[in-house]
Amino acid sequence: MNQRANEAVSRLQQLCGGPRDGALLRVTLANALLAQGDAVAAIGELRRALGFDPDYSAAWKLLGNTLVESNDTQAAADAYRAGIAAAIKRGDKQAENEMQVFLRRLQKRRRDAAPG
Repeated sequence: MNQRANEAVSRLQQLCGGPRDGALLRVTLANALLAQGDAVAAIGELRRALGFDPDYSAAWKLLGNTLVESNDTQAAADAYRAGIAAAIKRGDKQAENEMQVFLRRLQKRRRDAAPG
């Protein structure tokens, strides 16, 4: 792993639990962890981000995408559904449309992979 990425993760982790802790910090940390290839830790940070702001549609989208990459398709579908609901609540049509496309693709992939 690259030292700059490690330092970025370390700096972000130091901010967690402090006065600046919140959804944006946790999503930023998740992105840094993904850059290091640590999807498991990134998923945990995204879930914490959503604990701060359950209507943060970008966090739902990134969580869904990360879960797809981790082959947890059921959890990814659940994340996309929750993200679509959050996007609708916030009026974020772009995020809503993107997650609907991701969800449809995921459902098609799951159908195509099903024995039959």
